[in-house]
Amino acid sequence: MTASRMNSATIRDLMPDDLPEVVMPTCEVRPILRGQTAIVTGASSGIGRAIAEAICAAGANVVVNYIGAEEAAAATVEAATHCGCAHRGRAIAVKADVSDEGQVSQMFARTISEFGGVDILINNAGLQQDAALEDMTLAQWRRVIDVNLTGQFLCAREAVRAFKRRGVVPGVSCAAGKIVCVSSVHEVIPWAGHVNYAASKGGVMLMMKSIAQEVAPWRIRVNSICPGAVRTPINRAAWETEDAYNDLMRLIPYKRIGEPEDVARLAVWLCSDEADYVTGASLFVDGGMTLYPGFEAGG
Repeated sequence: MTASRMNSATIRDLMPDDLPEVVMPTCEVRPILRGQTAIVTGASSGIGRAIAEAICAAGANVVVNYIGAEEAAAATVEAATHCGCAHRGRAIAVKADVSDEGQVSQMFARTISEFGGVDILINNAGLQQDAALEDMTLAQWRRVIDVNLTGQFLCAREAVRAFKRRGVVPGVSCAAGKIVCVSSVHEVIPWAGHVNYAASKGGVMLMMKSIAQEVAPWRIRVNSICPGAVRTPINRAAWETEDAYNDLMRLIPYKRIGEPEDVARLAVWLCSDEADYVTGASLFVDGGMTLYPGFEAGG
């Protein structure tokens, strides 16, 4: 038996239950966003916090947007600015409800006043208010759509206005601006009991692509990251017990839950000039959840 066949046999014989616990690798942080400024909405916890920290470590100044507890936003600022990277940027916390047009405008004005401009928008703020369709209230429907979809629209509109006013700045970035919309696997996977959330993310998908198509001639890039199951407070019930975690693994061919850092590293790359020819793309970070694992044995 050849070495390659021996390796294949070993891999086939290794059952999922025997796989070691995942330890996230420590990657060298390069200053690929140095000299830029980013607004990260919903950055006081979870995926937003991880993205804010990673962008700051890559050299950009970061506005940590939040709507809840000021202490949580301050903790993100502290973590981002004490990451140990010599080329890290600065960070400030700015409270704003992304579903409120006036507060969004004020957030951008504060950013430009503090840092001189804005180069990157991470449209991350989002929430869930789950209910069966017949029990879902209009208030639940509206709140999720207002934050998850309208909030991304308001922030993207303000960002595009700022990007067009300034244009491309040579030596800073090949693009006039970058927008990353944090969507979900549920922009394509239906989700019973979460009609408002799935509708909001489906809307984000076509909103992102339509904006990308419209603003590409101005060298503005717009993309989406679509996380699957990621270990964050919003979905704690899905992973915090052993039974819940094992049940979740039925939906993930790669047999581990995602970590916020999995999303953050992609966000940094998408905002860098290394991704300059990428726009209008939905990039899934889901361990294979969108591979229809129910059909792995032929359906």
